[in-house]
Amino acid sequence: MWLKHAHMLFAVVSILGFSFRGFWKLFLNRSLDHKLWKILPHVNDTLLLTAAIGLLVVYQWNPLDVPWVLAKLIALVVYIGFGMMALKFGKSLFQQRLYFVAALITFGYIATTAITKQPFWFM
Repeated sequence: MWLKHAHMLFAVVSILGFSFRGFWKLFLNRSLDHKLWKILPHVNDTLLLTAAIGLLVVYQWNPLDVPWVLAKLIALVVYIGFGMMALKFGKSLFQQRLYFVAALITFGYIATTAITKQPFWFM
């Protein structure tokens, strides 16, 4: 049970950090140049992924056999893509903000899928 709680904690820290960095950059037009803001997200996301892999091993879940886990993995890739476009590669401020909102919505899908254990809960 501690592994599940650790995974949830790392997920909350991850989305709070992403939200803070995105809001700070895209809406306040400020830069987060401190070395800590460049290192901490990677450390936390590594711990998040490690806890996720641990849960897969402990529960013996094969993502190909557990649809909601597969949906979370696919959505994670989409979330990372939107996040990169929002904070690094978006061409205009409008585009970056749009990708930022898309990343937040995708994270909401991931969290809701984890809670409901249903990949298509919106249908």
